Amino acid sequence: MLKSMTGFGRCFIENEDAVQTWEVRSVNGRHLDIKWRLPLFARGFESRLEKVVRRYAARGRLDITLLFQPRGAGMLDVRFNEVQAEAMFDRLAAFAHTRGDVFEPDYNRLMGLGFLWEDGGMEDDESLPAALEAGLATALEDWNQSRSREAKDLERDLSSRFLRMEEWVSLFEERAPDIKEERFAVLRERINEVLAGCELELAEARFLQEVTLLADKLDVSEELTRLRSHLGRMRELTRQGTDAGRRLDFTLQEAFREITTCGNKIQDAQLSRLVVDFKNELEKCREQVQNIE
Repeated sequence: MLKSMTGFGRCFIENEDAVQTWEVRSVNGRHLDIKWRLPLFARGFESRLEKVVRRYAARGRLDITLLFQPRGAGMLDVRFNEVQAEAMFDRLAAFAHTRGDVFEPDYNRLMGLGFLWEDGGMEDDESLPAALEAGLATALEDWNQSRSREAKDLERDLSSRFLRMEEWVSLFEERAPDIKEERFAVLRERINEVLAGCELELAEARFLQEVTLLADKLDVSEELTRLRSHLGRMRELTRQGTDAGRRLDFTLQEAFREITTCGNKIQDAQLSRLVVDFKNELEKCREQVQNIE
């Protein structure tokens, strides 16, 4: 299924142990780039959580946020570095003694010293990381649904543009033979005018040689065949949806190359305007494809 790289997902899970709220936001990107906003205790599980993300995403820039509220102190095994705190107090007491002062420790200040506090025992508790993985997976499923909804809108827009360009290819195929005949007639007329001034006659063999060279320059049948094939390939990719973004982008580049060649070969006012419109549609498709995974 086709997926957009832009989306939002959310998950709220509440049980007797804790409340966890996950949010996933994403924009387009060439590769998978994950930015985590996790509580301190959960940062050790980042590699495990990334494996969960990779089951749901292949490309894009993701911002993943977790808000975690434990229901009890036992859920988070907080440890206090008593040895470090005692050493600090001893040094301060000794310093105060040298100055003739009495040292009275303020224990409340210890609450703000983050390096004295650490999470302990979480590595041995499998239930917490498993719960976090489940919550993240639920948020990613919601995120994927939003991406699929946006991708359907992108697919409808791309399909309408592909149809319009296919109609323009048909106009090229209808108009190109007439342009050849018109150019042949103009060429014959001009050669006759030049030869008439010199009182000479046009050699049919020589004229056919010039016509052959001109026909090669004006022939866009191969380009139109490849162009129609590229449009069909892009339709197929939007239906398949798997890893479509990069393939669609490459195919659009090839289509742009073919229509440029057609414009260079056929110098016709009507078709020149059509070439400009065609390139404009391809550019709009390219902008849409940048959001497809």
